[in-house]
Amino acid sequence: MTMAVPARPVDGGRREKRPWGRALVWLAGLGIFFYSSYGLANYLAEQRPFVPSIVFGWERGIPFLPWTIIPYWSVNLFYAASLFVCTSRAELDTLGRRLLTAQVIAVACFLAFPLRFSFAKPEIGGGLPGFMFDALLSFDKPYNQAPSLHIALLVILWVHYISHLPSWARWLLHPWFALIGLSVLTTYQHHFFDIPTGALLGLFCLWLWPDEEFRVRGRLVRSSEPANAAFPRADETSAHPGNKAKRHKLAAFYGLGALSCVFVGLWVGGWGLWLCYPAVSLALVAANYLWRGAAGFQKRADGSMPLSARLLFAPYHLGAFLNSRWWTRRAPSAGAVRPGVYLGRIPSRFDRTPEDCGAVIDLAAELPALRGLPTQAVPMLDLIAPEAASLVATAKAIEAARGQGRVLVCCALGYSRSAAAVATWLLASGEAGTVDEAIAIIRAIRPRIVLGSDARAAIAAAGRMVGVDG
Repeated sequence: MTMAVPARPVDGGRREKRPWGRALVWLAGLGIFFYSSYGLANYLAEQRPFVPSIVFGWERGIPFLPWTIIPYWSVNLFYAASLFVCTSRAELDTLGRRLLTAQVIAVACFLAFPLRFSFAKPEIGGGLPGFMFDALLSFDKPYNQAPSLHIALLVILWVHYISHLPSWARWLLHPWFALIGLSVLTTYQHHFFDIPTGALLGLFCLWLWPDEEFRVRGRLVRSSEPANAAFPRADETSAHPGNKAKRHKLAAFYGLGALSCVFVGLWVGGWGLWLCYPAVSLALVAANYLWRGAAGFQKRADGSMPLSARLLFAPYHLGAFLNSRWWTRRAPSAGAVRPGVYLGRIPSRFDRTPEDCGAVIDLAAELPALRGLPTQAVPMLDLIAPEAASLVATAKAIEAARGQGRVLVCCALGYSRSAAAVATWLLASGEAGTVDEAIAIIRAIRPRIVLGSDARAAIAAAGRMVGVDG
């Protein structure tokens, strides 16, 4: 992305002015809330008879570097300027919500589970570093540790500035922001545990408040609208009466997995605390099944996912990918249902895709698509019956993609969601006259497909929508 334009057209060509006044209001509100809530958390922690620390033995080898207080403090300048960099009210409000959410969650953690920095700071001396340390210590205490609010804000600001800077300027931004991240250790402000937890908080805020706009193959698309008219966002909530119960059951399953990771991590201690990472990932998967649906994975129409989603769901992505390979280990990666139309699992770099593949139609909401393939995604939740309207839209997409060459229709395993979509296409194209006939055609090349009564009902409903009474 090149440097952002100062304003964008709205309302038939008028340009929206930069929201300077609104940015000033956001800055004032965020600043007041930060200093009042941050100070309160410090004060209350100081009143406790004992505040624990989470520190690894190797951290005692981290040098104290007084000069790194300069990059440490610089995040305040980036913070204030970030609000005025925004080119629209929507972008400003998204950034403001992210910053506010990070502060609210971090302060809530400081109040509920206060931690203390356990190393004594050496003598600093005079000069600019001494002055900056004195200013910091005038309101800061050795509490308010995990998650590091400094790191959480750094993650949010890093992503924000990347979207506004030209490529050459990012080479200056990246090392300086990396130095800011390291400075929380070399200024003896935080222990190591605070850094990954702060990064997770920043990524969570990015996920919770996604960008209003993103780019798909160079085209600016609003996240509230389908990225491609032929590939709408799938909504599984009304496809079948049993879907709600299934979603709740799966949410409970992933929620239990998250709690298990937390309990084991706390019981083991030390490096076992890294289990907090998969715990957060599984908790967000549970939230998607319970609340956000397929859109919660934030898979774009070209099959890509934003960096925040890829990092937050990375432990789950790994497990889901390995699971897909385990269940399909004895099956071919894809098979031809009809000339030019293939059905299979989501491809990886180790899979052979059909030669001259014109398009990959990807239905797996939970996994990012393989880069380099012409992918068009229709994200659907795993183990949930698809909506009839989504199956019809996907069937039309399959037919349209055939004109560009061979098309691969896939989901995680190629056994359920993609099979239902291909069955709908067989009905719509006249290749099959009934649901049972369509399923029989698919089962001949993919014997292990799983299409229960709810999926069959969705296929039948989709068939009726295209004029097939099967």
